[in-house]
Amino acid sequence: MTHVILFHHAQGLTEGVTDFAQRLRDAGHNVVVPDLYDGLTFDTIDAGVAHAEKTGFDTIIERGERAADAMGPDTVYAGFSLGTLPAQKLAQTRSGALGAVLFHGGVPAAMFGSDWPATVALQLHVTAEDEWIELLEVEQLAEDAGAAELFIYPGSAHLVADPSLSEYDEEIAELILARTIAFLDRLA
Repeated sequence: MTHVILFHHAQGLTEGVTDFAQRLRDAGHNVVVPDLYDGLTFDTIDAGVAHAEKTGFDTIIERGERAADAMGPDTVYAGFSLGTLPAQKLAQTRSGALGAVLFHGGVPAAMFGSDWPATVALQLHVTAEDEWIELLEVEQLAEDAGAAELFIYPGSAHLVADPSLSEYDEEIAELILARTIAFLDRLA
């Protein structure tokens, strides 16, 4: 069993994020899903991003760090889109981090003031033409991390793994889930 903290995307803690977390639990992993928006959810990515900008990205990252304080060492930090920011920062800077799974996002390691730790496993999932990410930055992060697993899926949809949203792509989502479970199983 792997201990995972999973951060939601800009639209908030949707039913799709909680469903994804439950499927990881059903596969035998301990998954915590904090709500960084205090119960708010948004109908569109644009509305969610506007809320995140108003709140402040640093504040959202800090909320993620506080939520992770209850997690022990050997934690895997995971996040969808906006949630990749606290997940990546924690994986890079928290002593004892086991790994990170970043869905639909990721930034160069230098953004958090350090190299990617050699002992921290990394898996990334993005779509090839996603306008919400900079593919070159995600590829740079994978390169920075050395042995990272980078999966680039066809298409331009952003939150393809959230079944509660219109961008959901069942085929891609099932592949993401299977690869994530395999990654967590290897780290257990």
